[in-house]
Amino acid sequence: MEIPYTVTARPDTGLWNAKVGIWLFLASEVMLFGGLFSAYIFLRLDAEPGYWPHGLLNVPVGTGNTAILIASSVTVVLAWAALKMRQFTRYKIYMGITILCGVAFLVVKLAYEWPQKFEHFGAYIKPSALEKYEPYLGNKHLLSEGLPPRVEITGHLHNHEALHDASIKDYEVGLDPIYTDPTNPKMDRPHFLYVPPTEKIAHIDKADVDRATMFLPTHNTYFATYFTITGLHGLHVLGGVIVFTYLWLPFGSRLYRQNPEHLANRVEVAGLFWHFVDLVWIFVFPLFYLL
Repeated sequence: MEIPYTVTARPDTGLWNAKVGIWLFLASEVMLFGGLFSAYIFLRLDAEPGYWPHGLLNVPVGTGNTAILIASSVTVVLAWAALKMRQFTRYKIYMGITILCGVAFLVVKLAYEWPQKFEHFGAYIKPSALEKYEPYLGNKHLLSEGLPPRVEITGHLHNHEALHDASIKDYEVGLDPIYTDPTNPKMDRPHFLYVPPTEKIAHIDKADVDRATMFLPTHNTYFATYFTITGLHGLHVLGGVIVFTYLWLPFGSRLYRQNPEHLANRVEVAGLFWHFVDLVWIFVFPLFYLL
């Protein structure tokens, strides 16, 4: 049994079946990510002053990943155009580049960005103890500048056992640069380039801490939304890479020999999904990395 309208357009819609299907699917995806982005915005607007972090993500790395995805959107169009012109060798080259870009994006995210978060530490200071840690927080300076206060001290945790051992009464934290010179006006805004924790150690009494963890989804609302949205986006990138690889491997060659237009249509549908994935990242990048 042959499924109709896989290549030719339907008379009622003017589109072939898969194109109708992908647009319906993308409509549901818009509702999914639209709801997530809306939740992020409302959670951020409702956050108390000082409790929504800024500058914790590596902007140059995020910029590089953005460039990778934009380049992959161009190469997938070139792969589809090569099929329409019946240039199969060029199609293989452009599709291979698209796959490599998708894999590079995932490697950067999973092997570099996310592990940095799991190795970083943050401790929220109780309101009653903020004055005690004023040399690290610099809230009097921030107040005079009309800026929100700092209520969290972050850096590299030296005594990891303190997270689970109740007998250890304090955290030894290699401070992030912002806490080594908190009244310096240059520290009032997040750094554009990533700056590693310093060698200056701060001892934070557990009794003065409201909550303290590594930068996991449970650390705060910011990281809960960050890992949810970027994780879901990463799964979409992985799904696109799998589909592209399937169309790039010998199956694509067989389908091209049978019906080149059918393969071109499949690549077009997969490309529309890929463009949507890239568009989602265009929203993720400024919301999490820049604003």
